[in-house]
Amino acid sequence: MADEMLATAPRARANAPDPDYDWRRIAYLVQVSRALDRLEETRLVPEKKILYQFSARGHDMAQIMLGSRLTGAKDAACGYYRSRPLLLSLGVPLEDALGSGMGRAGGYSDGRDIGVVFNYPNPGGPPALPMCGGVGAQYTPTAGWAQAIEYHRDVLKDRAYEGAMAVVLGGDASVATNGFWSALTIATTQKLPMLFYIEDNQYGISVPGSYQTPGGNIARNLESFANLQILSGDGTEPAEAARLLKLASEHVRGGKGPALLRLTVPRLQGHSFQDTQTYKSEEFVESEWARDPVPKLKSYLVGSLLDEGEWDDIAAEAEAAVEKAREIAEARGVADPETLLSNVFYEGEMQTLGGQWTHGYEPPSSTDEPKPEGQRINMVTAIRRTLDHELEINPRVLLFGEDIGPKGGVHAVTLGLQDKFGTGRVFDTSLSEEGIIGRAVGMAMAGLMPVPEIQFRKYAEPALEQINDCGTMRWRTANRFAAPMVLRIPGGFFKCGDPWHSQTNEVQFVHNPGWKVAVPSNAEDAVGLLRAGLRGNDPVIFFEHRAMLDDVWARRPYPGDDYVLPFGRAKKTREGSGITIVTWGAMVPRCEEAAKDFSADVIDLRTLLPWDREMVLESVRRTRRCLIVHEDLRTGGFGAEIAAVVADEAFMDLDAPVSRLTMPDIPSPHNPVLLNWAVPSVERIRAKIEELVGF
Repeated sequence: MADEMLATAPRARANAPDPDYDWRRIAYLVQVSRALDRLEETRLVPEKKILYQFSARGHDMAQIMLGSRLTGAKDAACGYYRSRPLLLSLGVPLEDALGSGMGRAGGYSDGRDIGVVFNYPNPGGPPALPMCGGVGAQYTPTAGWAQAIEYHRDVLKDRAYEGAMAVVLGGDASVATNGFWSALTIATTQKLPMLFYIEDNQYGISVPGSYQTPGGNIARNLESFANLQILSGDGTEPAEAARLLKLASEHVRGGKGPALLRLTVPRLQGHSFQDTQTYKSEEFVESEWARDPVPKLKSYLVGSLLDEGEWDDIAAEAEAAVEKAREIAEARGVADPETLLSNVFYEGEMQTLGGQWTHGYEPPSSTDEPKPEGQRINMVTAIRRTLDHELEINPRVLLFGEDIGPKGGVHAVTLGLQDKFGTGRVFDTSLSEEGIIGRAVGMAMAGLMPVPEIQFRKYAEPALEQINDCGTMRWRTANRFAAPMVLRIPGGFFKCGDPWHSQTNEVQFVHNPGWKVAVPSNAEDAVGLLRAGLRGNDPVIFFEHRAMLDDVWARRPYPGDDYVLPFGRAKKTREGSGITIVTWGAMVPRCEEAAKDFSADVIDLRTLLPWDREMVLESVRRTRRCLIVHEDLRTGGFGAEIAAVVADEAFMDLDAPVSRLTMPDIPSPHNPVLLNWAVPSVERIRAKIEELVGF
């Protein structure tokens, strides 16, 4: 008998639950997660109190164990629509976890966003970064947070970031997205402290995993990826999941670079509540339920750490906590609809997380009066000098994009800045606009002031999801999160045109809520607006017109290191009484030239969001005529918005129809002769002025 006891003792010790995990808390949170799903599916969805419901059954145990590995205040995680168990492990209040799905006031968004689109600032602990509704959109912002960890640690010398890591969660279908591959490239080429946690349930809604990944196993396919630790296993086995999660997190925290952990898990309900899973065979569904991790967890803990009564008590405690949370959540009202207009931009109440201002940044004193000094300089020099100064005085500013390092950018704007400030602050990126903007979002949330560059306006298209998500962040999280940055985009025609490098289409950014949009026409305005963005608390699109970067007309003396031009303040470049001409960018000098023989107000808007409605309306009411000139296409261009406002608010003051002169609805042509025909010329503008003045 003694020999038998000696023989079984080592095995018992080897199979004992890992003491590095709080198994009682894991058991409790798993039961809470199950109780939340059960309550929603059996009561709240049928009662139409929840409109979108995504069960986490099958994913819950390993996900909660993952959350228990996030122990540092500088850690961060970004999930997706099946990630509520992770938030439970981070400590999100149950009434928020439940009430957000009900669209009630409070919670993740005050009812502005779907309840399964999670965020959690978690003051003093690791935050859950705002996830997005698009699959795969979570990856590159998490890579940005991981890079910010290294920046805080190595450049800003903040030891609090030592050993921190960023974790991103995704399903097996998400590994087919641009965001996944872009983040993987960023993390591996730079050896970032990032953990890719892939929950493989073999289905993306109804599409089998073999359609997303050849062979259906992303871990096997990535085995040859350099600088990436690959781990794979069964997420329903408590001991195996615990071991792999520990290995993965220790690898990342140890400074060895990123890791990818793929855990197979069953999806025990449909993709969403409405999904009947008729595309699955009965045998497959039965096999999934046979892998339910909760009975396995009970078997693992009862007899080694808990007895049957303790397990039942934990389940009862979880059920009671969820019922109490339901009472609190249902007692919450719906937010006042008028509050929907708040928090599109910073309004004086600081966001909880994100942006340099939440890390103690205070902008230096500034003036909106230029103090010209020295000779006239071109826009390239003015922008470079402004970036140089702000890099010098603010260590949170960093520049990145394709070719902005040793080459200095394809337009030479960043020439010499890497030599002066180093590769930690001015650096090249992989060729992925999704990755450039996505990582900027993560860096901004981590308290930095990123200045990403998109080489040409047309190339922003692959990044539009990240651009949209960044702009809506403050609003959809009800001011919990924000990601202020300055996104530099050169565009427009130059000596010639073409459909790929000469597009303007500024109106698309104006139509993305939450972004301020600057379109300077000259060096002085470029300095003031760029500095306003760099010292501000909102994301800014800074449009650099290619034709104006070295244009003689656009040259101005440098207006001083403390010059800041507020957004929404237009400028009259000529004054008169016969007609109001509203324009911006490269059309300003053309309008000036065309109007020199007329008594005309020429208004350079300088910013499109916000735009100076008051100056335009005051001028139109006095001149009684309005011409809007822009390079962008006519249909749906921003001129249509101006025309609508003028017609709506100054119609009785008009002596002639509101008129627009724009490019036709065609791509920019390449041949200079064709380009000059398409872009509004001085001659065509003059002719239009004559027509309106003589109306």
